[in-house]
Amino acid sequence: MKNISIWISTMRLRTLPLSISGIILASCFAEYNGCFDWLIFTLAILTTLSFQILSNLANDYGDGIKGTDNNDRIGPERAIQTGKISPEDMFNAIKVNVLISIGLAFFLIFSAFGVKHFFLTVVFFLLGIASVAAAIRYTVGNGAYGYKGLGDVYVFVFFGLVSVIGCYILYAKTIDHVVFLPAIAIGLLSAAVLNLNNMRDIESDKKSNKITLVVKMGIDNAKVYHAAIISLAIVLSGLFGILYFTSFYNLMFIVVYIPLIIHIKKVLKNTDAKLLDPELKKVALSTVLLAVLMGIGHLL
Repeated sequence: MKNISIWISTMRLRTLPLSISGIILASCFAEYNGCFDWLIFTLAILTTLSFQILSNLANDYGDGIKGTDNNDRIGPERAIQTGKISPEDMFNAIKVNVLISIGLAFFLIFSAFGVKHFFLTVVFFLLGIASVAAAIRYTVGNGAYGYKGLGDVYVFVFFGLVSVIGCYILYAKTIDHVVFLPAIAIGLLSAAVLNLNNMRDIESDKKSNKITLVVKMGIDNAKVYHAAIISLAIVLSGLFGILYFTSFYNLMFIVVYIPLIIHIKKVLKNTDAKLLDPELKKVALSTVLLAVLMGIGHLL
């Protein structure tokens, strides 16, 4: 039982809701346009969760064997860092999760497109492979892009654009202009979560030569960048609400602006990196709530 709890902890369950926020939003748009499908929804959720868990395991492995996760780190302790899971066992778990992720992606793509949409089938299969590779290469290997300040780009693309736009295409087999602004907003907020994580870990990352975007720009500029991308997400989501307004229900997501604005003020005034850790959950949950209310509001 103890071993199971360790593996569950390693999967970082608190990161999972954020990963499916784009799926929920795209599914609401699909329902509004009459193309929602429960099988696609279920498989999309499972596939996305498997990708996120794969990313978490690979992150633990990559940072663990490179010594990035050490006693200087402020965030939660990691499995390899504490010796609770060996690098060999973690690597084997990653291999199993890769097979699970590819299998779920295959069933999702086949369920969505079958043999009638061959081009989309090929595109999404390649996208699935790219998602697996991106999840692993974030911290694993000498060319890990998370060590080169490119993590924000990955999160924006996969948590925002791919998650919302890609999921909508699974339902509708085409792109609709309604998904673009929400996809960008969710991507920006997801990048803000990563940026906050990197601001918290800036000192340990410097010592481990993990060159995140925060390390590159410095903590003061990182705070400004953080405030800017959250503010832009607020503006773009608000613009979406105005452009597609049919009733005041469409705008109920603006209540999420309150915790986001309070969060921005706290980050700009912050002088203790330890106090940034609780803010991670606030931004992640605010992003999920924004996606849910934006989607439901569009349906009402």
